[in-house]
Amino acid sequence: IPEMPRWNFIVNNLTENREEITYTYRVNDHNIYSRLILSSSGVLQQFTWSPNDQEWSMFWTSPKDMCDAYRKCGPYSYCDTNTSPMCNCFRGFRPKFPQAWLLRDGSSGCVRKTRVSCGRERFVQLNNLKMPDTMEAVVDRRIGVKECRERCTRDCNCTGFTNIRNDGSGCVMWTGELVDMRKYGDG
Repeated sequence: IPEMPRWNFIVNNLTENREEITYTYRVNDHNIYSRLILSSSGVLQQFTWSPNDQEWSMFWTSPKDMCDAYRKCGPYSYCDTNTSPMCNCFRGFRPKFPQAWLLRDGSSGCVRKTRVSCGRERFVQLNNLKMPDTMEAVVDRRIGVKECRERCTRDCNCTGFTNIRNDGSGCVMWTGELVDMRKYGDG
């Protein structure tokens, strides 16, 4: 869990293969008891047992802010806690329902200002953003970002792409609406 602080008494493990993607953790101090709970409303909380108080004490929770809520801002927009309103359209897009946008409801997202011109589209590089929901994404670990860009440009349904690793290898391409994005600080 990327935003979870690192503690020296907890060992985290992420398994990713063809059969599963799982997150596990182990407490390496036998005097500490910990539990991780995912509520039905999507809130993730970590607790430790307090022997003195004889109760579970919460010491970490997610989401941290409004932008952590799933699809806080609709398609082709991103959430930024440092702007007002928090939902912002990508360059080349405008609010789908301007009245709702003025009332601070960006859940309907944004639409293109101009029509799609297949084969002549250009992509804008976006930095410090959480990647969109991958429900409508295709992954190819064998190609690099250059071939990924070329494939995406040729595919009229492609709405975005990225490399998987910092060295430019691996490819993720989106073919549906880009949703559930948020801006992170420069740090």
